[in-house]
Amino acid sequence: MSLPSVDVCIVGSGAGGAPLALELGRAGFKVVVLEKGRHYQPKDFVHDEILNSRRNFFMPLPWEEPHLVRQGARGRYERSNAAWTANCVGGGTVHMSGFFYRLKPVDFRLRSTLGAVPGTTVADWPISYEELAPFYDKAEAELGVSGQAVPHPFAEPRSGPYPLPPLDVHPVASEIDKVCAAMGWHALPTARGIISKAYKGRSPCAYCALCGSYGCETGAKSSTLASLIPNAIATGNVEVRPGCMARSIEVDKQGRAKSVVYLDKDGVAQEQPAKVIIASATAVESARLLLNSTSSRFPHGLANGSGLVGKNLLFSSFGGSRAHFRVSKQKAARPWLTDPAPFVNRSLQDFYVMPDARHGFRKGGTLGFMWAHPNPIYAAVGLAGTGKTGVFGKELKDRMRAYRDSRILEFEVYAEFLPTPGTSVTVESEVKDKYGIPVAAITLDRHPADFAATRFLVERGEEVLMRLDPDSVERVGTQGETTILQHGTCRFGDDPAASVLDKHCRAHEVPNLYVVDGSFMPTGGSVPSTLTIAANSFRVADHLVRTLKG
Repeated sequence: MSLPSVDVCIVGSGAGGAPLALELGRAGFKVVVLEKGRHYQPKDFVHDEILNSRRNFFMPLPWEEPHLVRQGARGRYERSNAAWTANCVGGGTVHMSGFFYRLKPVDFRLRSTLGAVPGTTVADWPISYEELAPFYDKAEAELGVSGQAVPHPFAEPRSGPYPLPPLDVHPVASEIDKVCAAMGWHALPTARGIISKAYKGRSPCAYCALCGSYGCETGAKSSTLASLIPNAIATGNVEVRPGCMARSIEVDKQGRAKSVVYLDKDGVAQEQPAKVIIASATAVESARLLLNSTSSRFPHGLANGSGLVGKNLLFSSFGGSRAHFRVSKQKAARPWLTDPAPFVNRSLQDFYVMPDARHGFRKGGTLGFMWAHPNPIYAAVGLAGTGKTGVFGKELKDRMRAYRDSRILEFEVYAEFLPTPGTSVTVESEVKDKYGIPVAAITLDRHPADFAATRFLVERGEEVLMRLDPDSVERVGTQGETTILQHGTCRFGDDPAASVLDKHCRAHEVPNLYVVDGSFMPTGGSVPSTLTIAANSFRVADHLVRTLKG
């Protein structure tokens, strides 16, 4: 059934969709936001690991809505829920940890800085850091970011302090500061999308330790669900429709986007016409939506005349290690081990860009220090292991006793994930989800420099951990991906032959179609990208409001 037309239809309500909905609603435009997941309320967010992390509260079940993932073009596809983020109003911002970094000026001109890296498709952005900086300011103010800017070798320019003071931190943060200073490195306070005091009608952080993988029952986490969506709805111009799965974007005879066809919460097909259509469903899912939107004019997918939709897929390189401190052995010498404060909030960016390629890479990254997540089932599964190295019985019990007597300090590496011709997302017509829609099929073909950079950063992080004199240091890995950080499948640029979108994230081939999530990013940077996606959405909203009013 075709519904009454609106000014703008947005698919997705996370870091990309929500800022646009808010700004367009404020400007008086009628907006419909289609969200495939539920509209959770604070009372729905309970500290239940089975509900949140082991069922489909956030992520779809892979036998109902799989993503297919393979290693290399000759690899075999496996069903997975990797590369899904939270399916709910607010998207991935609802279960994020809220590590809010900005990109650096160098991230906008990586090809100019590093040159063409053989085996990659690295490209400069068509905008500069200076163009995005005012919208970083706006995103931090609208969402609510707590932090403290300090000078360091790769500090990005700022126009002023963070909107909120930093969160309280565990005493181990000072220990990290000391050992880094002794090595000539610069430990930095990590900015967080968590409010440290009451802000715009929201309550401050309760320091419960369950940020990542959980929703925030107090509204202190700066998800778009808590910060932007309520204000968008309050304009009276924005309608958020949960339980609505977009199936395709339809075009008229002139090749302009005319409507989104979706399945409503009852499984009934609906058609929402709009003057402007915006895909903001994550880089993987927005590419999937465009590729499934075929027509006589766009037989290979909407806006895909260049063949670049789904190409240049980026995640974030992942690595890490953890240090174990046995409390019973060390608490006399280190009384801070018994402090229950959940946040470490320390980062290291001294190796963001290397002066030369002697270590096999130029673009490095960021280390973020934190206490290990307290999910007990996750911990037990890890302690038990798998396969021939798995344990049970007394050995497992001994490991669990040692775990309960330990504080585990860890770090995560956010390293550059270089774009390659082989890393991409397509759709697989022979595999359909529970809605009957062909699923996303992801191929990973990593560049060797990714692994060299990640290993180098892990080794530097381990130097910090060792100087804290733990009982042991355990390497988690150096060759992983953080697939909830997604970018690149509809990169923006000035050349229609080399990009899907223009600098305003409008499709080169479809003048009223925009893609405003991480898809636009030619490079992913060496930090979590949530804040950048939100900032860019505010930038696009500023352009779109002026365009529609013009």
